[in-house]
Amino acid sequence: MRSFSESYRAAGVDITAGYEGVKLMRADVERTRIPGTISGIGGFGGLFAPDLTAVAEPVLVSGTDGVGTKLRIAQLMDKHDTVGIDCVAMCVNDVICCGAKPLFFLDYIAIGKNTPEKVAAIVSGVAEGCVQAGCALIGGETAEHPGMMAPQDYDLAGFTVGLVDKSQILSPERVRPGDVILALPSSGLHSNGYSLVRKVFDVEHADLGAWSDGLGTTLGEALLAPTRIYVKPVLAALAAADIHGISHITGGGFYENVPRCLPEGLGAKIEKAAIQTPPIFSMLQRLGGIPERDMFNTYNMGVGMVVVVAKEDADKAAAVLDGAYAIGEIVSGGEQVVLC
Repeated sequence: MRSFSESYRAAGVDITAGYEGVKLMRADVERTRIPGTISGIGGFGGLFAPDLTAVAEPVLVSGTDGVGTKLRIAQLMDKHDTVGIDCVAMCVNDVICCGAKPLFFLDYIAIGKNTPEKVAAIVSGVAEGCVQAGCALIGGETAEHPGMMAPQDYDLAGFTVGLVDKSQILSPERVRPGDVILALPSSGLHSNGYSLVRKVFDVEHADLGAWSDGLGTTLGEALLAPTRIYVKPVLAALAAADIHGISHITGGGFYENVPRCLPEGLGAKIEKAAIQTPPIFSMLQRLGGIPERDMFNTYNMGVGMVVVVAKEDADKAAAVLDGAYAIGEIVSGGEQVVLC
């Protein structure tokens, strides 16, 4: 079949570029196939048949997000093969907080000019994120937006659907005083607060390729480090220990996200000295003159996720959570988050 419109191309949309992009990304998408995957890319809808044989009361859990202005760093560095990991991570790390296993993912790319190689690079990152999360990439959409976006600009968003047995849903009512708070290390800034990051580091004029002794890498590489995906270690912990709550530390930092897994009347007492904070955060705080309170209310500060676990199971959970360590405990009364 030959599909082509000279009139549409004259208006700025080359549909043949879209077809070429699909060809280039097909192998990456195929890497994400898992049991239950029915359809390949190119259909009107993505098809997935979940295995419900061991699930008494299946509940679907959905999550959606984008990469945000971190994409500007990727555009400045002309490196597009990792931001897809961020897109997947921001969605699957959310649904795992309910105890749900992500099943599948779909992405959406809006781009000023559809360059097949760039789109394929973006999707290769999405596919890698899906592999890390153990979910299938079953569809997506690329939309060319001439006149609305500059040719080199693009935006990336997506969504995931997960599955959990109703009796296994993690709700705040499970959390108890004396529970231990475990920190799961982040890979860096992840995908939050980049409007402030771009302002502080003046990324439009900075040498992003310059080596930084303080960071042990270039500034650009530190800012573009992809968000860590916690799905597989958290699923292992849920199977091995008595997990009571999970919070994904995203926009809003500790003060907004930790309370999301706490019931009324309980608070999280967190020892700041116990937190292992990568140097990018102290550099950002120093150069921007940012108050400590604002840092903890904007960034993950090295903690991408917190897991609240019964005290007697803390060591068991930490053993399967890939570098997790204790940073505090659940207490009765007071403020919901106390950093001391």
